[in-house]
Amino acid sequence: MVLVTALDVQLLLGLLLYLVVSPNMAEIRANFGASMKDPALRFWAVEHITMMMAAVVLVHVGRVLGRKAANPDSKRMKQFVCFGIATALMVLSIPWPGLRAGRPLFRF
Repeated sequence: MVLVTALDVQLLLGLLLYLVVSPNMAEIRANFGASMKDPALRFWAVEHITMMMAAVVLVHVGRVLGRKAANPDSKRMKQFVCFGIATALMVLSIPWPGLRAGRPLFRF
């Protein structure tokens, strides 16, 4: 329950940044066709948000499958698979330093 709640809050904050606050996203949305030609801008416009939304959906699916499981072992395995895939998606969609859309881990 804590994981699902934390991801939902993170999703709301991310959507707020994506749709309202971020000047980079405002520029990307204004020139969406041109942004699709640049791999770094495409990462932020499409890939990042898509994989993060898929991860949140997988966590919710895992929670529901876990609640409906017949026994505790089945519950743990279903949640382990769903949460594991969601974690992998989140790690893959983080803009790590050194990648084409990478950001520094610490900004000073």
